[in-house]
Amino acid sequence: MPRSTTLLRLLTSALAMSLGPAPAWAQSAPAPAPMQAQVQTLSLELNAAQPSDKGCRLTFVVNNALGADLSKAAFEIALFNEAGVVDRLTVLDFKDLPAGKTKATRFDLAGADCDKLSRVLINSATECAGTGIEPAICMRGLKTSTKTGIAFGV
Repeated sequence: MPRSTTLLRLLTSALAMSLGPAPAWAQSAPAPAPMQAQVQTLSLELNAAQPSDKGCRLTFVVNNALGADLSKAAFEIALFNEAGVVDRLTVLDFKDLPAGKTKATRFDLAGADCDKLSRVLINSATECAGTGIEPAICMRGLKTSTKTGIAFGV
């Protein structure tokens, strides 16, 4: 065998051995990015406060992004007057809130004066029910906002 052929075979063998099987870590697919837990929220927006013939009408826009229907959702709220003193406690019953649905609802608060209302505080969820719903999720997942000049939150 001529020397150049032998040298060529040696080089080919050396190249094949150096390219040999890739290490296991190089063959595996990249690990998938960790999945972020889906944020479960119940968004409650104080959308308007308007005088009504009964007193003060509060309009709320609510969106159920908890991932399950709520058959009943009710919240105890505290209404603060212009001096920052609690004027009254009352419960607002939002009734059923289907999953993924946005709903607008109004509550007339008899004898309340919208112009003297400085803050609305959500004390607690008095009812939070639905198939597969943990009752505490209504408060834990609650996100509040306001489109009014009235402070609103938990």
